[in-house]
Amino acid sequence: MKKIYYIFLTPLFLYGQNLEELVNLSIQNRLINASEQNLESVKDEYKSVKSGYLPSLDLGGKYGIAEKETQSLAKKAGSVNASLNYTLYDGGKKPNVYDSYESTIKSGEESLESLKNEISLTVINYYFNYLSLISQKEAKLKEIEQLESQLERLSRFLNAGTTTEDEVQKLISSVENSKVTLQEIELEIITILHNLEYITGNKVDITAGSNIKELEDISKNAQRFDIKSLEFDVQTKLSNAKAQKSGYLPTITLDNTYSYYDNNFDNKAYENNALDHQNITSANLSWNIFSFGETKYKYESAYKSYLASKLNYEYEKNKANVDLQLALKAYDIAKAKIKSAEANLKASESAYEVIKSKFENGLVDNVAYLQSLSEKFDALSQLKTSINDLEIKKANIIYNSGKKLEEYIK
Repeated sequence: MKKIYYIFLTPLFLYGQNLEELVNLSIQNRLINASEQNLESVKDEYKSVKSGYLPSLDLGGKYGIAEKETQSLAKKAGSVNASLNYTLYDGGKKPNVYDSYESTIKSGEESLESLKNEISLTVINYYFNYLSLISQKEAKLKEIEQLESQLERLSRFLNAGTTTEDEVQKLISSVENSKVTLQEIELEIITILHNLEYITGNKVDITAGSNIKELEDISKNAQRFDIKSLEFDVQTKLSNAKAQKSGYLPTITLDNTYSYYDNNFDNKAYENNALDHQNITSANLSWNIFSFGETKYKYESAYKSYLASKLNYEYEKNKANVDLQLALKAYDIAKAKIKSAEANLKASESAYEVIKSKFENGLVDNVAYLQSLSEKFDALSQLKTSINDLEIKKANIIYNSGKKLEEYIK
């Protein structure tokens, strides 16, 4: 039975996460949850505001004992009342308030998608940079393996008196330098894993094999989620400015209040004139005619805030368009780098085989050999890094085109 449990539980510990799993974890983290709660808060506030424009029913009551009884004031009296109130007109503020909240909610939704996309792009960068570092680590380990093999060979020649001490020391120095570089690469790998664990909130073990789909149809009018959010912010500011104009117009409210009285007079002669109930219906108008320019300044302030928001939106929109064009150019350069890296690898492998043969036969010194060996593994690592960098460049295009990155991972 224990073996069966082990079989079912083992994959949970041995299998790592691919890119899709890492992105899915990252866009469910606490930062995203906080943004979602803020958005829900605005939606609830909007519901509250809309409810405030509906008729309201209020109940009240009181009981009192008077020190001196009069014809209109009983010694002991109680009353209950019900009041129905409705704002018929508020100077035209209501539709602008509604528009403001609706655009604020839309802005929040776009901002949430923007945050998810930013986090996804960060995770994608970490993922492919991690794979590049792994390839660098593998190349460096192979380089160290070959250097140690040659060091062992030269050490035998030194014991036989057919090589010099300085040749051996040069190889020892190269081995140690390569080991230091290897430690630096491992530190970068650990740093990426820690950063991913911070973003996802989970222990991370990366598996290779994920790629980014190419975006086939790129629209010139494409907008990132953060730019759409700014656009809705502009609409919010304009609605807020329009709402301030309501201060120039009157407010009309309707009220209906029903009251029931229970009067207990010591002097029974007063009871004949006492009311036991009353109903009052009223229409009320309130109009601020003069307030030393208060409404004017409120409107101007809100309108200037709108103009500032609009200018910022136009600036960021143009900047985003430039970012998209740069992303497309960087993608073309990344493809060219792969072709260059492939050619460089082929050339360095051929040169290495020739120089290695000459070195082993004493025709070239170890300086030429070490340089050739380093160039070979650097070329191999550079090719893998270029391939991974191309995936990052594809992700940048998708991000700057306003598409959800999570939908383009395969």
